[in-house]
Amino acid sequence: MKESNSDRRKFLKNTTALSGMLLFGGLEDKVKASTIIKPVPMKVYPNRIKFAVININHSHINSMTEAIKRGGGELVALYAKEPELIAEYLKKFPEAKLVKSEKEILEDPSIQLVLSSGIPDERAPLGIRVMQHGKDYLTDKPGAISLAQLAEVKKVQKETKRIYSIMYSERLENKATVKASELVKSGAIGNVIQTVNLAPHRINNGTRPDWFYDKKRFGGILTDIGSHQFDQFLHFTASTEAEILLSQTGNVHHPQRPNFEDFGDVMLKGNGGSGYIRVDWFTPDALDTWGDGRLTILGTEGYIEVRKNTDVASGKKGGNHLYMVNQKEMLHIDCNNVNLPFGGLFVDDVLNRTETAMTQKHCFLATEMAVTAQKLAKPLVLKK
Repeated sequence: MKESNSDRRKFLKNTTALSGMLLFGGLEDKVKASTIIKPVPMKVYPNRIKFAVININHSHINSMTEAIKRGGGELVALYAKEPELIAEYLKKFPEAKLVKSEKEILEDPSIQLVLSSGIPDERAPLGIRVMQHGKDYLTDKPGAISLAQLAEVKKVQKETKRIYSIMYSERLENKATVKASELVKSGAIGNVIQTVNLAPHRINNGTRPDWFYDKKRFGGILTDIGSHQFDQFLHFTASTEAEILLSQTGNVHHPQRPNFEDFGDVMLKGNGGSGYIRVDWFTPDALDTWGDGRLTILGTEGYIEVRKNTDVASGKKGGNHLYMVNQKEMLHIDCNNVNLPFGGLFVDDVLNRTETAMTQKHCFLATEMAVTAQKLAKPLVLKK
């Protein structure tokens, strides 16, 4: 145990040093090139499929809806229980017909796809009902909060041959991360060795529902927030197998919420690379966004850092910043005009029964890794 703890301290020390180097101090004086990607209009063919929404307990449903609409989906129906959430959603998407029951959507043969951002522990059971009614399903993360839920989802998905997909939006809906995918695929930094994901979030106490603070409902911090990071690790390292080396979670600052977790981190490795993940609920109030999310991708010929939502170091406003250093150049890329392909690809998959947006295996493996890391996590207790 002592040797293991020593190894962990060495690892975290090295990781911290790497993160420090990637702050790019004085960056604007050193970067050789700064590129703004010119927008390329994305062709959208409307009304290719009809889709509906069931349960809207997280605001991620808005970006999910927009993605499918961009892909050519026609929003036709909504079912939810909370009047205030319904009013807010319909203000953004007035074309959705409010129905009185989930059954009305599930038994409508014209609806091909159902979206949901319900309470996390209810997402997998709903997805099972959706698939059993012959429809495809796109849910907010986490798509399952236990290995038992995931096993049942996989069983029904195999039986029905329907799509059960999870919107890992920190990759699929972040323009700089989409650009990073393109660069890695092109070989711009060689073979990927490691990813480092830092994902702080703002807690917004006083605005959250009770289920947000109950681990039995949200699954734990690594299952919930961490599912984004496991998705990115598998994607960028091209890993099809992975294992958890060390994980820990804790509630270090919210004693009034005994069933909550505000910090978690993980060391893991796959057959395509290694990774480190840190997630937390400690975004300070002065930050100009909900979280200073960062992704570092280390390759054999260079590295990329994505500043997803803001860039404190350089003072550049807004998000979608990408920095790359390789054997030929070091540059900053403003990715705000990058197209987001997920919606169109996903609608293609619904129509063609393909897996171009995300493979089913990848979708399930990212969730399995997150839930497993949560299950294996050692408690973090800070004594001060």
